Order: sequence, then structure tokens, then C-alpha cells
Amino acid sequence: MDKRITLENNQYKVTKNYKDGFNAEELKEKFTDYFEDFDFVVGDYAYGKLRLKGFCNKKNKRYKKINDYSLIDEYIKKDCAYDCAYYILEKVNK
Repeated sequence: MDKRITLENNQYKVTKNYKDGFNAEELKEKFTDYFEDFDFVVGDYAYGKLRLKGFCNKKNKRYKKINDYSLIDEYIKKDCAYDCAYYILEKVNK
């Protein structure tokens, strides 16, 4: 099933929803315009709280090595709670 959500006038699709972590209402409460320029947003749960982190493609003006989208799997393994629920959003309209 193709899940999509509109946030801050941008449309995103859920590309991964591990352990059914995606919660649209909680995301809408936490999401701010800070994340608008990122190509990907990872939402993960630590101690029952949603955390968001933005990642970019190399062509994005906000790209830095620390937010390279190719490092999403590494971020999940190293910086997220072990086996936590998480999801990955990809911006559809860029």
C-alpha cells in the first residue's frame, strides 16, 4: 500500500514502515518547516517518543556528509534504539 502525506506544502511517501511505526497524527505534531528542504525524513521511536532526522541527496543545497541519504541504514543501526519502530519518508515533489 502506497502511503502518502502532505506536510508544510510538500508531499511525502512512506518508503519504509518498520514495525508499523508510521503515525500520521504524531508526525504532523512534530514536523516543522525545518524539515522542508530535506529529501528524506526518518522518524524513529526512543523511549516512546518520536524523533525526526532529515537526510539529503547529494544534489540538495543542504547536503552535508552527516545527512547523506546513503547513511540512513547506518543512522538507524548506530543512533536509534535497538530494533525500534521507525519509518522513512521520501519527498515526492521537489
